[in-house]
Amino acid sequence: MPGMQGWQAVAFRISGDKAVFSGCGFYGAQDTLCDDAGRHYFKECYIEGSIDFIFGNGRSMYKDCELHSIASRFGSIAAHGRTCPEEKTGFAFVGCRVTGTGPLYVGRAMGQYSRIVYAYTYFDALVAHGGWDDWDHKSNKSKTAFFGVYNCYGPGAAATRGVSWARALDYDSAHPFIAKSFVNGRHWIAPRDA
Repeated sequence: MPGMQGWQAVAFRISGDKAVFSGCGFYGAQDTLCDDAGRHYFKECYIEGSIDFIFGNGRSMYKDCELHSIASRFGSIAAHGRTCPEEKTGFAFVGCRVTGTGPLYVGRAMGQYSRIVYAYTYFDALVAHGGWDDWDHKSNKSKTAFFGVYNCYGPGAAATRGVSWARALDYDSAHPFIAKSFVNGRHWIAPRDA
């Protein structure tokens, strides 16, 4: 309904390829940012929401962004929709800050092969016990999803490693997700935007 606060509504959807967003704000509740398809680079953006507030099947890097939860009962930051292992899609959160209210899952497996990585990210004390969710608990997505953390910190960081299938990455396994090459950015992200 128009004017309803805190309800599901997409504030922004991107499905084009090779898009850069720098210093932008995305505000909503459930499903704020639909990162639908294509390669995207978000730098120093503010993204606010409650449940799956970043979702889709994009191949995107979120660099130095603030991810702010307004969840009142339970929430989740990202839900990725990768459906087969050959897809090169995924969400990489690098040098971000996770703030707000919780409890909050950092990622949910919307697709059978969902892929979400956090590196050098600060987590406030709002991460839910376990940190991650496999979406429906019936399809065994925990066996096929790729959820990883590398050098994250803050009072909520330990909870991001709270399930056996969340991977604590080393530099070699994290590097493909923390370099611009994850989105083939060397070819289309201008040096001033990196």
